[in-house]
Amino acid sequence: MSSGPPGWPDRVPPAGVAGWEQAAVSWLLDQCPADYRAYAAWRRHPAALAWVATRHLEAQLEAMRGAWRDVRPELGPALPPGTLGDVLESLAREGLRLRANHRAAGLLLEALRLRAPIR
Repeated sequence: MSSGPPGWPDRVPPAGVAGWEQAAVSWLLDQCPADYRAYAAWRRHPAALAWVATRHLEAQLEAMRGAWRDVRPELGPALPPGTLGDVLESLAREGLRLRANHRAAGLLLEALRLRAPIR
């Protein structure tokens, strides 16, 4: 669907297209803990949601980097032989997914900031 800039989320139409903000809110909420859906402010203020989503994704990415760094000494000895590679691959793939989503959330934040009323 998307034809926004590189890294723009596929499910979100480009900024300015009818319905893009609602699609952005939906995508951003999908990147956050489910409990975030309970806060009406995030839907009313999409730029605030994008801001908090980028911070959440940043924290997840940092946690994944820490897991990658610590998995061998902390978990490696407890894993069955030959399984550490699978765990490392899963951590790497999740890290790539999080990095892409962090970039996408940042692009949405930038676009939503331009749309937010200036006070």
